[in-house]
Amino acid sequence: MGAEIFIPLSFFAVVFGIIYLYLSSRNKERLALIEKGADASIFTRGAGKSPIWKVIILNIALLLIGVGVGIFIATLLDHYSTIDNDSIYPATIFLMAGLGLFVGFKMTSNLDKES
Repeated sequence: MGAEIFIPLSFFAVVFGIIYLYLSSRNKERLALIEKGADASIFTRGAGKSPIWKVIILNIALLLIGVGVGIFIATLLDHYSTIDNDSIYPATIFLMAGLGLFVGFKMTSNLDKES
């Protein structure tokens, strides 16, 4: 068997391990809370919270907008300045993507307040 097969196998093993640990620890935590007599309503999302699909779509949209704006600004800086070309693209893309995710965080908190 070739050595190149070990990389995908190890990747899938790590992903499986992380998912397994997350689900098993969540199950053990819930069972411990139920044994102590905790109310089962703590496992569901609160009534004032917005649905998770809205939060995910909002954050992905703002992340992609941030990446697009970052590429646009990097292209403008590349053509109209003498800054090093190798560092301007990743720096601007990561900066704008981070700003997009921060705006998404703030908009999500506002979305939760409105619900």
